[in-house]
Amino acid sequence: MTDMNTPLSKVRGLGSAKDGTSVWISHRIAAVANIPLVIFFVVSFVGNAGKGHAEWVAWIKQPLVSVLLILFVLNFTNHMRSGLQEVVEDYVHSHGSKWAATLAIKFGCALIAGLSVFSVLRIAFGG
Repeated sequence: MTDMNTPLSKVRGLGSAKDGTSVWISHRIAAVANIPLVIFFVVSFVGNAGKGHAEWVAWIKQPLVSVLLILFVLNFTNHMRSGLQEVVEDYVHSHGSKWAATLAIKFGCALIAGLSVFSVLRIAFGG
């Protein structure tokens, strides 16, 4: 019995990966930030339902709307990437499969975010 650490000092090490708490906290912060952004997104889209293309473009060209849409896309894709990565880390046990799935998730989420932000900016600046 050479281990003189108390149970609390063992727990403070944040587990075997040494980063579980920070990942959990950042995931929760993204989830909380998503609440007002999703409410804005849903209310805005329901309010604009039935409008034509020109009205949608005029709506997206508003600076506040463009910024909120970009924030929504970036936060949502970050939250999605974090959640999917946790699932892979928890349930995929093969190192190669885990690596491939993590890479696909990161590239897929980056592609979604990049194309979405580009689309909003292109509409906002009249491209």
